[in-house]
Amino acid sequence: MSSRVLLIDDDARLPELLSSYLGQNGVTLAHAPDGPKGLAMLEQGAWDAVLLDVMMPGMDGLEVCKRIRAKSNVPVIMLTARGDETDRVVGLELGADDYVGKPFSPRELLARLRAVLRRSRPDVVNEQLSVGAIQVDVPARTVTSAGAMVDLTGIEFDILVALIRRAGRVVPRDALLSEAGRSDVVVGERTVDVHISHLRQKLGDDPPKLIKTVRGVGYVLTKD
Repeated sequence: MSSRVLLIDDDARLPELLSSYLGQNGVTLAHAPDGPKGLAMLEQGAWDAVLLDVMMPGMDGLEVCKRIRAKSNVPVIMLTARGDETDRVVGLELGADDYVGKPFSPRELLARLRAVLRRSRPDVVNEQLSVGAIQVDVPARTVTSAGAMVDLTGIEFDILVALIRRAGRVVPRDALLSEAGRSDVVVGERTVDVHISHLRQKLGDDPPKLIKTVRGVGYVLTKD
């Protein structure tokens, strides 16, 4: 299946390096040289994913990600030369789905992109999950709580599904991303904590009664 991907990056050489390789693998790449132009292009067309540079002059990638998430759930992979975990955690808090550190190979980027696209597209399996007031339609990737729609990012949805599938059992922190099928995401120890915090906020789980912390071990989603 072909995909339309928007690259927002001030490096004029990068689209030249990526376009040919991605094009040979079913990905049509368009390029915006800065944040405002990227946001404008997002408004003008349908995109399957966004590749977003963190370090751009003027409006940086974190601000762009924040504005994207205010309007859309399109998968976002952030590109960064920074090794600081704080920047990656902030990106996750703003709704990024994954990170790729610069420099990277086109092959690595394609693998990450395909993984994100697989998770964002509906399955053919008709799996419905529920715990308490939470209802999850896995193929449609939708969540309701007491009948109201809950807007989750791709990785938040995958973590919630992993917890519901193991409801009543503790899932270790270091295993939760793998259980969610997100072993491709490697951004530091705080990754799971960030997404659990977001899930609790969006599900109205404050103080936590649904997703409980097992100190020093991991998390458990209660069956009640």
